[in-house]
Amino acid sequence: MRIDLLRHGETTLSHTLRGHTDDELTENGWLQMQSTIQRYVAADTDWDVIFSSPLQRCHSFAINLAEQLERPLQLNMHIKEMYFGDWEGISTQSIYENEPELLANFWQFPTKYHAPNGEPLEQFLQRVKVGFNEIHTQMKIHQWNRALVITHGGVIKLLTCLARQQNIDDLLTMPAELGTLYALNLTKVDNQIHFSEKTAI
Repeated sequence: MRIDLLRHGETTLSHTLRGHTDDELTENGWLQMQSTIQRYVAADTDWDVIFSSPLQRCHSFAINLAEQLERPLQLNMHIKEMYFGDWEGISTQSIYENEPELLANFWQFPTKYHAPNGEPLEQFLQRVKVGFNEIHTQMKIHQWNRALVITHGGVIKLLTCLARQQNIDDLLTMPAELGTLYALNLTKVDNQIHFSEKTAI
């Protein structure tokens, strides 16, 4: 199965760690996503279904696009961004000024360090895997071969890390630009979900 991962565009709190904070897309953020999608539609990319995070920076665009393309839309609670706890909605600059060592440790070793009262990486990993297990199941039931998944930077970075079979501590070095699309293959072997990288159109 082919999944195309679209990261949401710029939001009103793009200068912060948003996590589960439900901020809105800016006008520019909407245009970032729309211009990306238009290029794929122009290239005759045909998605069978659209899956989306329930957070409005993904969901609001997904609703509009599903209507525009006349495709089914399914929300998946498990593909939300990592939860940053006490750092939610706070800029990295502000965190650096107050907790420089903890922030540096989190950037370099996310498997060992996480935001105060935030979601540990292992928990995030398991949650995202549950989400894509559900997506795989739905695609198999409906015989969908290609899906557009509108989600977050952390989710895309995590899946790219898994697809490249890199150390999970390399998570934050993976690409996930605002409003950009990334292509992966999704398979299930021995009841385990697997990702492999595919060159984008």
